[in-house]
Amino acid sequence: MTATLAETRTNSADDGGVSSDSTEGPRADRPRRRSFTPEYKAAIVAEYDALAEPGARGALLRREGLYSSHIVEWRRARDAGALDGLARSGGRGGKDRDKAEIERLRKRAERAEAELERTRAALDLVGKAHALLEMLSESAGTRRESKR
Repeated sequence: MTATLAETRTNSADDGGVSSDSTEGPRADRPRRRSFTPEYKAAIVAEYDALAEPGARGALLRREGLYSSHIVEWRRARDAGALDGLARSGGRGGKDRDKAEIERLRKRAERAEAELERTRAALDLVGKAHALLEMLSESAGTRRESKR
């Protein structure tokens, strides 16, 4: 005789509730996200790039528990100089972030000023076109009146 799903649940040791003997809360055994140092990232990318044998790169990824997307992301960071900068500084690099933010805001302001100039030129053009049309409609209106 086979047990039903409800019978299986009532007979199991795990009733779905939170056990009272847990001192750290209900999710104490939850895995934590891994973090990698810049030195580790640089070493893995260098080792990955050095491998040329078939299957060697996959073996490296399996050995380290990584995905190819990690390598792609870390290679981009390395090419942008982010891994070297983090490995050297040892700090947060607040001045570099501030400079980058200032540069980003400066470019944004330049784009906004250029757009403002285009808008002003378009408004000027529309104003001139309106004045021209108004002048034409007035002259057309006086001609009609003179014919009558």
